[in-house]
Amino acid sequence: MVIAQELAVYDKIIKVMTSAKHTTYKSRKRPVLIIAAIVAFVAVFILIFNIYRCSCLLKPGEFAEITVDAGATVSSVGNDMERARLILSSRELVDSINSKDAASKIKIGTYNFEGGKSVDEYADILISGSDAASPKIVVSEGMRLKDIADTVKNVSHNRISSSSFIEATKDASKYASDYPFLKDAGNKSLEGFLMPKTYNYKASDKVEDIVRMMLDQFKLDTQDLDLSYPQSKNLNFYDVVILASIVEKESQPGVEKKVASVFYNRLAAHMQLNSDATTAYYVGHDPSPEEVHADNAYSTYTNYGLPPTPICSPGLVAIDAVCHPEETDYFFFFFKGNDYAFSKTFEEHQDNIVRLR
Repeated sequence: MVIAQELAVYDKIIKVMTSAKHTTYKSRKRPVLIIAAIVAFVAVFILIFNIYRCSCLLKPGEFAEITVDAGATVSSVGNDMERARLILSSRELVDSINSKDAASKIKIGTYNFEGGKSVDEYADILISGSDAASPKIVVSEGMRLKDIADTVKNVSHNRISSSSFIEATKDASKYASDYPFLKDAGNKSLEGFLMPKTYNYKASDKVEDIVRMMLDQFKLDTQDLDLSYPQSKNLNFYDVVILASIVEKESQPGVEKKVASVFYNRLAAHMQLNSDATTAYYVGHDPSPEEVHADNAYSTYTNYGLPPTPICSPGLVAIDAVCHPEETDYFFFFFKGNDYAFSKTFEEHQDNIVRLR
């Protein structure tokens, strides 16, 4: 729109200058050359000017806060966004909003706009509401601390590095005074306590702000848990999170409580947990038979009891399953895709493996 307006200006200049009448070929030739030079100069000037203006706009990873108050017009919001270097012209935003017939639909609020988006994208965010303006840190069930650190790095466009996030989460005791559920974690990392959820990211967030945001969510989601069952099995809260992280990795939706019962039964019978997922956490990939039987702290084939730390961030469903497991006589399970088979004896377990494979 801005370029079109500027081109219209120098088009008028051309028309005025070419309207002059000349009586001889020689007298006509010089003005034509002058006009051509002026046209070229104006075109180059407009091109350079707009390249410069575009280069001044905020880029991805740069943010500007825009507040839309009650009664604000699209034009006034556009002016604020133009001054903040999010868009080239307020007129562009007005045209985009009008094309969507949404002038009365923009929502009040404070928007944390990221640079590098199109005018139409900004318009859609204003129509959706301020929550849509914030970049999202998505922590999914089963993500490891390292994966969460990489996600934060990507969402912040490297403003917060993976290493700085891991550094901020390496010692749970640093946060234990504010989050008593971390007491049993000692000085181990916050692996397992970064609650799965979608979090809004603001450019002003420091790494510790993000860590505390996730711990706040964990506190909120787990505050009403009934821990009487795991406590009756001599498990403290850190043990609950460790076991829940294994259940998270070993379960599909709907079988979490049954899977939890298998691990409880194995612990009670002084059997090894035999979970490939714990070794996968240690080696960083799907483990080979040799790796799951290797002598390391996370091998639940060579060691008894729980591994030393959680192996991922379990969701509330998995944590609740550890607090309220089904009561079963199962000691084994095998799954292929979403098909699970539970069994009481090793012989039944072997039959299920043959059947599902």
